[in-house]
Amino acid sequence: MAEAGPLSSEDLQLLESSPLPSLERHHLRLLAHALRCLQQIAGRRAGALPARQQLQAWLADQPQLTAEPAFQKAFGQQMEKAAKQLEQIAATLARDPLGLELSDLCHWADTQARSRLRPPG
Repeated sequence: MAEAGPLSSEDLQLLESSPLPSLERHHLRLLAHALRCLQQIAGRRAGALPARQQLQAWLADQPQLTAEPAFQKAFGQQMEKAAKQLEQIAATLARDPLGLELSDLCHWADTQARSRLRPPG
């Protein structure tokens, strides 16, 4: 059976196995979804993120989005925000954004959660 979205069942299992609270796991899933979409748009899993024009062309080519222009616009804005966050994560790991693995995102999210739980000092 073909995958229904950009995340495989293995991807989802990895994300769901995170000990993060449900809201943070949800954010992690959104980032992972954006990463896989951006990799799909670029046609590669290495290098820089696709240009905004590539993203816009991809959005315009998605049949499920063409009937909903307002959603298409909002989804594009969310993808751009996720792309910026992925660039920041990649920079902290000295990697290129499309080269990020889901395990990198899980590690980053776990580190973020632990830093919030540390007492100030």
